[in-house]
Amino acid sequence: MPMAFSPGLLVVAGSFAAFRLLNRGLERLVPPPPSARRNRWKWRNIWTSLAHSVLSGGGALAGFCLHPGLSEDLVGTHPPGAHSLVAVSVGYFLEDFVDMLCNQKLHQSWELLFHHSVVIVCFGIAVLLHQYVGFALVALLVEINSIFLHLRQILLMANLVHTTCYRLNSIINLGTYVVFRIATLAWMTRWLFLNRENVPPATYAVGTVGMAIMTPMNIILFYRLLRSDFFKSCRDMQREKEQ
Repeated sequence: MPMAFSPGLLVVAGSFAAFRLLNRGLERLVPPPPSARRNRWKWRNIWTSLAHSVLSGGGALAGFCLHPGLSEDLVGTHPPGAHSLVAVSVGYFLEDFVDMLCNQKLHQSWELLFHHSVVIVCFGIAVLLHQYVGFALVALLVEINSIFLHLRQILLMANLVHTTCYRLNSIINLGTYVVFRIATLAWMTRWLFLNRENVPPATYAVGTVGMAIMTPMNIILFYRLLRSDFFKSCRDMQREKEQ
């Protein structure tokens, strides 16, 4: 029986190694601007996260576009390649967990470390059991918004806040946040509740706890984004008019 799990675990290990190598080589591929050179680790980390978001978010969206009936059965069925995509994401989250643990102080990273721990457990169940892969694929739709969250951080580090590119990214970021993060998590919570009789109690408990943790975290982050990118800019514009 353990041998049946080895392909997924091999993908996880290979993904961890690949993202680790990418992280090490990113400074040569994307040299940090002068404003980001004091925090080279974070520059590499964000670009690594962006690569994962493009891969996993794009892959999840393609899976649903090519298999629109997937949402009817998220327990036992999934598109070809979905299991590997989820395993790749487990490898990335493990790599990012280790990267933050080694390079950032705990009080600065505990929220993300906690988030990654929940994701690794939930996705790990799907990889090991070959079940709920469709449910995990829905969760990866969140990464579409993460693309713009990471781009926002890159623009901030590059000192490009007062640019049209940053403003445009802020608008797209909030739009995709509502569609691919808040609405997706709400739909997942609803699906879990409606299908509670078809899900084993232990798995249902893990899923429910995961949703209970992710939902308030995402609402808080949404408020922070609104306050930083829109409420603050509105106050700045008001001050300029008063001067």
